[in-house]
Amino acid sequence: MIVEEPEEAEEPGIEEEEEIPAVKTGRKNEISDETIEYVGILAKLELNEEEKEHAKKDMEEMLNYIDKLNELDTIGVEPMSHVFPVNNVFREDVVTNGDGSKETLSNAPAQKDGGFKVPKTIGD
Repeated sequence: MIVEEPEEAEEPGIEEEEEIPAVKTGRKNEISDETIEYVGILAKLELNEEEKEHAKKDMEEMLNYIDKLNELDTIGVEPMSHVFPVNNVFREDVVTNGDGSKETLSNAPAQKDGGFKVPKTIGD
């Protein structure tokens, strides 16, 4: 007896993502119009034709720069998350001159229970 496995049901409204790669031509990375459209959809941007061309040029320049960085010899260089060392600076929480509340309250026109007494401003 041969039992067929049921086909997986797709969720309504969810399409399978198709991969739209950048096209490499020789020395230069070339971004396709489809890639720009796809990125625009993902970023929820409405780009006109001029903005699409500008974005295409920017993305191509970024990829070319990354290719240039990939040419560097990084053998023996440890990966890092920051350019500068990140260290937490902890110190003891020591009171040095008190809170100054007595001096502050000495200037108050009215005091109540160690605080300023002010007129009621909300409601009657």
